[in-house]
Amino acid sequence: MTVREFDGLVAVVTGAASGIGAETARLLAERGARVACLDRVAAPYLPSFVADLADDAAVRTAVNRIADRFGGLDIVVNNAGIGAVGTVADNDDAEWHRVLDVNVVGAVRVTRAALPHLRRSRHAAVVNTCSVAAHVGLPDRALYSASKGALQALTLAMAADHVRDGIRVCCVNPGTVDGPWVRRLVAGAADPDATLTALRARQPNGRLVTASEVATAIAYLASPLAGATTGTVLAVDGGMQHLRLPPASLPPVVTPDPE
Repeated sequence: MTVREFDGLVAVVTGAASGIGAETARLLAERGARVACLDRVAAPYLPSFVADLADDAAVRTAVNRIADRFGGLDIVVNNAGIGAVGTVADNDDAEWHRVLDVNVVGAVRVTRAALPHLRRSRHAAVVNTCSVAAHVGLPDRALYSASKGALQALTLAMAADHVRDGIRVCCVNPGTVDGPWVRRLVAGAADPDATLTALRARQPNGRLVTASEVATAIAYLASPLAGATTGTVLAVDGGMQHLRLPPASLPPVVTPDPE
């Protein structure tokens, strides 16, 4: 039986043309939501609105058009984001501004435009797609990690600001997801097989996270069934943030029972 807890609710998902955003849009629609996709390119499967998240006027226009078309807005999924590779020495100021503008300020623009509509909803929720990089120091991810750390801090601040408006705000922290950006990263590596093996190995469960697993977590946080959940950071990372396992080639450590 398909759970349809989103019946009658309107959701906007940014970055919905592919990857996690596409899976989230599909799942929310399957569970009863009327979903609008917001991206720089049109999504092929659900009502789609095109806007660059770096353009505040375009974002406001798109969000208001969505609310007008569907008669309101209940859920915002700030999923759109861009990656960056390198240490602090490897990206110039323009690249820092570009990534922060999309990954952090883009979520601000969409949420800011949606707030008047969310305040009128009985089941208002905002879910941000963050990253395990907000918690775990990863090599060659200085800019990306900074943007996701900022987005997590923003999530908690927004949750505090708007809880009395009846708006819940949470985020998901995926590990390494088998999606378009990681596939491009692997394909461009000097040794794609070794790179993919390393990406899998750094997660304790030994595999990449799927986009559908992240979408399921987003749907939980957005659901009216999770009405008491706000300010929550939900890891979907195969244990990457908290688990510390010995290398697979070593025997397990046996801890004696306490006396």
